[in-house]
Amino acid sequence: MARTNSNMIPLGSEAIDFYLYDTVSESKVNFKKIKGTVGTIILFICNHCPYVVHINPILIKISSKYKKLGVSTIAISSNDVDKYPEDGPLKMKKHAKENKYDFPYLFDETQEIARIYDAACTPDIYLYDSNNLLVYRGQIDDSRPGNNEPLTGEDLIHAIDCLIKKVKNTKIQKPSIGCNIKWKD
Repeated sequence: MARTNSNMIPLGSEAIDFYLYDTVSESKVNFKKIKGTVGTIILFICNHCPYVVHINPILIKISSKYKKLGVSTIAISSNDVDKYPEDGPLKMKKHAKENKYDFPYLFDETQEIARIYDAACTPDIYLYDSNNLLVYRGQIDDSRPGNNEPLTGEDLIHAIDCLIKKVKNTKIQKPSIGCNIKWKD
């Protein structure tokens, strides 16, 4: 497990459509059909990463609150399940149920979507507007496992609030930090 920063891709980058297996609904879904009317949070996560486990409680609160306001959350796991079977689709479904995810948890078996989005770590967080343009990428907040900073979600919440209010987010966007995505050989 290598501590890795997210790649800070350029703001204004366009979300790329995808068609992936949703382990929650047990069906294939595409971005265009599950994106939000106001905005969409795309998260690259996995089941076992301590950084993801750490943010799960606030992530679920953020998703629940903003879903009602037209901001959808989509989680994607891209880890190599041959080397990390705990991140496979059946365990993803179980993980989503145990954590009460109210959003799709998609399996990126080929890792193509993680590569297209230039995802590097778990969690890797992106926020897109209604035109599918990137308005935020980075951390959920300053909290990390063991650093004693409170888990508030303030960075992501601020970005979502700016999006909803249609004001520019002038706050410095800091990279997310987490476990590296487990790439296939």
